[in-house]
Amino acid sequence: MIIPEYLAYIPHGHCFLWQKSLVSLHVISDGLIAIAYFSIPAMLLYFVQKREDAPFPSVFVLFGAFIIACGLTHVLGIWTLWQPDYWLSGSMKFMTALVSLYTAASLYPLIPQALEMPSPEALAVINTQLTQEIAERTKAEADVRQLNHDLKIALDQLKTTQTQLVQTEKMSSLGQLVAGVAHEINNPANFIHGNLQPIQIYVRELLELVEQYEQVYPQPVAAIDQLRADLDVDFLKTDLTKALDSMELGTGRIRSIVQSLRTFSRLDEAQMKTVDIHEGIESTLLILQSRFNGTTEHPAIQLHKQYGELPLVDCYPSQLNQVFMNLITNSLDALEKLPSDRAPEITIHTQQLNLDQVEIAIADNGAGIPPEIADKIFDPFFTTKPIGKGTGLGLAISYQIITERHQGTLQMETECDRGTTFKICIPTHQPEPEES
Repeated sequence: MIIPEYLAYIPHGHCFLWQKSLVSLHVISDGLIAIAYFSIPAMLLYFVQKREDAPFPSVFVLFGAFIIACGLTHVLGIWTLWQPDYWLSGSMKFMTALVSLYTAASLYPLIPQALEMPSPEALAVINTQLTQEIAERTKAEADVRQLNHDLKIALDQLKTTQTQLVQTEKMSSLGQLVAGVAHEINNPANFIHGNLQPIQIYVRELLELVEQYEQVYPQPVAAIDQLRADLDVDFLKTDLTKALDSMELGTGRIRSIVQSLRTFSRLDEAQMKTVDIHEGIESTLLILQSRFNGTTEHPAIQLHKQYGELPLVDCYPSQLNQVFMNLITNSLDALEKLPSDRAPEITIHTQQLNLDQVEIAIADNGAGIPPEIADKIFDPFFTTKPIGKGTGLGLAISYQIITERHQGTLQMETECDRGTTFKICIPTHQPEPEES
């Protein structure tokens, strides 16, 4: 019978003379050590899984393998008390030695990197600095929102003022009123416009500071990284710049509107006179003559005059001429967008409706006005033209001049792809204006 080589040895328990207390002491000690060794890698594995940003994850794996190997040597220490399997025990110790040496060799080059890692105190300072930067950026955002709020209030005040002006019956005091309002609105608008440039500089500097921090510390601590995600820093970088640009455009728009109000404030300079309406139309057409000529972009616009026999009419000539100017200009703008296969035309038709009323109709064969906006064209500040091409006051002022100043009506008829017609109807005789 062949006896295994390891059975030729004496179990380790013989060295303890099989004293129960001594054997139990070694079994319990080695068992507890093995349990501790096996639990430590489990905790390391749990830590690495929960903290994906933990530095040097390979070191955790090597330490886990080393500690497990150490635990197995203690398990074999218990085994060899009864089984003299010393080759197996020695092999396990040799494998543990190899793992230990490899772990030590892997750890050595990482020591300089570990020493360069910021201490908790340094991280606290960095966190404080980042918190301050975020607070400053948040304050800058609040300032931008406040400026935007101020702009909205200014625009609302502007619209309210315009509505009040349209409804007023005492046009003799309108010039002074609107000029004063325009002055009062212009001051805060200029204040906001003047503060936009430094705000833009502050925000740009803060964003540069944040970008510099991200370059120096590409992997911040978890709390800072979570805060970045919550604030959506990348979105804020682009949205802040867009918000500031839109605010700068808005303040310029307010200043342009204020200038229109100042022009509007001069509407009451002319006195009521009895005039020939055709003379006013002709003077307006003379001013706009160049717009009827053809260009490389659109053909010449044909003008058809269908004048009826009209009596002299009591009116405010300069104001009525302004209405003609607004309506004809709108028709010219519409015809410039007409397809090249259609000949652009404007027709001006006048007639006496009865003994007390005359009608002036200005029609074009343009694309017409979409039904969804047809009800808004006489609203103050409503315009379909691109930014910088109109204030949205032309038709609103024209409507006010006809309905309020001349006790008449201004109506619009439109059909898609057929054109638009504006009809002015005013009495031939106006009541004497009340003295204020």
